[in-house]
Amino acid sequence: MDLFSIPRRLISDRDPRNHLLLGTSFAVVMMSTLLLAPEQSAHGDRIRTISSAPNLLPVIEHTRVIPENLFDGAWTDLEVQSGDNLSALFIKVGLSAQDMYKVLNSSNEAKILNTLYPGYQLSFQIPEPGKLTQLKVLKSPLDGYLFTLDQDNYTVETITRTADIVPAFKEGNIVDSLFMAGQRAQIPAIAIMDMADIFGGVIDFILDPRAGDSFSILYEEKYLDGKYIGNGDIIAAQFTNQGKQFTAVRYVSEEGKVGYFNAEGESMRKAFLRTPLDVFRISSNFNLQRKHPILNTIRAHRGTDYAAPRGTPVRATADGVVTWAARNGSFGKLIVIQHDGQFETKYAHLNDYGEGIKKGARVRQGEVIGFVGTTGSSTGPHLHYEFLVNGVHKDPRTMLEKMPETFALDDSEMPRFHAHTADILKSFKGHFDDSRILSQADTGIEPDNLQH
Repeated sequence: MDLFSIPRRLISDRDPRNHLLLGTSFAVVMMSTLLLAPEQSAHGDRIRTISSAPNLLPVIEHTRVIPENLFDGAWTDLEVQSGDNLSALFIKVGLSAQDMYKVLNSSNEAKILNTLYPGYQLSFQIPEPGKLTQLKVLKSPLDGYLFTLDQDNYTVETITRTADIVPAFKEGNIVDSLFMAGQRAQIPAIAIMDMADIFGGVIDFILDPRAGDSFSILYEEKYLDGKYIGNGDIIAAQFTNQGKQFTAVRYVSEEGKVGYFNAEGESMRKAFLRTPLDVFRISSNFNLQRKHPILNTIRAHRGTDYAAPRGTPVRATADGVVTWAARNGSFGKLIVIQHDGQFETKYAHLNDYGEGIKKGARVRQGEVIGFVGTTGSSTGPHLHYEFLVNGVHKDPRTMLEKMPETFALDDSEMPRFHAHTADILKSFKGHFDDSRILSQADTGIEPDNLQH
């Protein structure tokens, strides 16, 4: 017998014509009361509505996940994940919206909490329920803020730590690709990318590397409290490409300018990078007699196509000013950069533009200006790159061979340069000798710390 039948029979027996509607309404009220009665735990942290009639109402449950050791005075650490927000993180550790707003309104530094990024570390100290005594926000292991409860407000301290720098020396041989060689030698991908940037003015890492090429790299590893936390700068690198050897060493000039130079003090940085992408293959070269893949007619291909996954970063090949950053017919999303000396470069079919890239923006060589896409007339994700001199399209591969270094060190600086780099450069001519490398005054690293 269901909940409706009992009141309906009682009332209909007495006056079935006048009170049947009233009885039914009464049953509905009773039903609703039973369905909506809350069940709370002893801690009041769980609210649940239970239906006694299956499939009439869903079960709704809100649960706070509170760590077992939350109130023992220890820190509770949470790492920000994609999709997280500050309110959800505060609720997760048993704090209210009022607690959150008190921290947010405490100082200008608290604005960092409005823009949390994945990887940020939040540490809460909650000695008793609802009482946040300290909140630590780390943007990185070395950089962040500490908010401390002082009476009824939060004071803030800046957290700045210094990592221990340990040099690491690795060697690799290319069998298939530079990046696979780096993986086999257990070299971090970011170090391989940085090395490709250093030699980007003299080596085309898409077309030039061959099986049998080799490389050596000396770079910094960062440690904090004995734990590896990332890489620092490349100190020196050497690349042997088709029998030709290139060596680069990091040097800080007397004026504080940082660059990579060969043994003669000539900058490794050319006027133009050889490619606007770090990796991936060329799908179509500069060709004035190419058959168009969509129109199926002979139409000059006045640029180079780089096949790459959608979203691959595109870099400016030289310093310049953006003269176009918008859609342009078959080019789709297009960026045009005007450089010194009547040079101009174009980057087409982009998926999106880099931060701050708009008409009139100044860009630096190697800066990310956009991302590979398929906008406009495109058969797949790729970058169409054009190189113009005085308005005339040129093949960048042949043109870049004729371009000099952007600068070389002054004669007056060469004695200082040799004093700082001589031992490091010698080490790449033979086997690795840590005593020679670590004698450099500007490394500040003890020989015993060297990682092989």
